[in-house]
Amino acid sequence: MTRRTPPRRVARSVLDRDSPDVARLLLNKVLRVGPCAGRIVEVEAYRSDDPASHSFRGRTKRTEVMFGPAGRLYVYFVYGMHWCANVVTGAEGDGQAVLLRALAPIDGLDVMASRRGRTDRLAEGPATLCQALGIDGSFNGVDLCAVDAAAPAPIGLYDDGVPPPSVPVIGPRIGITKAVDVPWRFRVPRVPA
Repeated sequence: MTRRTPPRRVARSVLDRDSPDVARLLLNKVLRVGPCAGRIVEVEAYRSDDPASHSFRGRTKRTEVMFGPAGRLYVYFVYGMHWCANVVTGAEGDGQAVLLRALAPIDGLDVMASRRGRTDRLAEGPATLCQALGIDGSFNGVDLCAVDAAAPAPIGLYDDGVPPPSVPVIGPRIGITKAVDVPWRFRVPRVPA
């Protein structure tokens, strides 16, 4: 039987690095929003020198959070209907983030199912992840590394002792039209049933 350590917030210093490096480290961390939580199982990295990144053309009102300190949540609206969430990484002013693509739900499954209107595939994409956890634009800029009184609901990024996979699945990012060959998509390998 594996003993897990009590969950503790991920330190900002862990996130204050290059986004492709942080992306690997985020695998198997836990994102909690109110009563709901899930283990991060898929991510994509973006940097300001990356033409696929929102920060590529510099600071804008939309991307300002990406240039802030590591550990903030960058939330944006896509296709006029979906929210997506990213963990800001790198030094302040870098314009880096890691897109949260998928979670394995571990707490609050009934709440997630109610929000999603289904009981399966609760957080298997960036938009469904946000819908399941109740993340919307009001969470943009909240601090995942410390208690944030301004957050719409209690939220945090936690390490409960489950390490990232020693060999993650690595491949090109999806859903983009530029720099599609850059291998900055990282996933926890699926365990056969």
